[in-house]
Amino acid sequence: MQKKAVLEAAISDGFIKLHRSLVGRGPVESRTYIIEDMVLIRFKGVLTVEETHLAKTDKGRQVVKEMRQILRETFSDEAEDLVAKLTECKVVSSHSDISTKTGERVEIYILADNLEKKLRCLEKKGG
Repeated sequence: MQKKAVLEAAISDGFIKLHRSLVGRGPVESRTYIIEDMVLIRFKGVLTVEETHLAKTDKGRQVVKEMRQILRETFSDEAEDLVAKLTECKVVSSHSDISTKTGERVEIYILADNLEKKLRCLEKKGG
C-alpha cells in the first residue's frame, strides 16, 4: 500500500512541523499508522530538558501532564484541521496522552470514513 505509506509519512512530517512551531522543538521520532477509520500518531522524545527534570518527582509529572494537556487543547483545532486536510476526511474526534516515564506521546484521530479501505480501493484502481 504505497499511498498509505506516503500519507502516513506526510502526516508525521506535518505534525513534526506543528510541534516545532508550538513547543520550539519537535519530537525525536514520529510514526503514523492508518488503521481503518483511525489515524494514530506516536511521538518519541517529546519532553523538553526542563520537563524531563520535572518528571523526576510526582508533582513535576503532574505539572508536565497538565501543561501538555492544556497545550494540546489549545492546538487541537489546528491538529484536527491538519489531519482532515491531509486525509481528505472529516475528523470526528481526537484523543491524546503523554508518558512522562518514556517521553512518548500518542495522538488518535477518529475519522468519519474508513480511510484505510479508501486507500486500498485507490491502490486497486491504480489512482
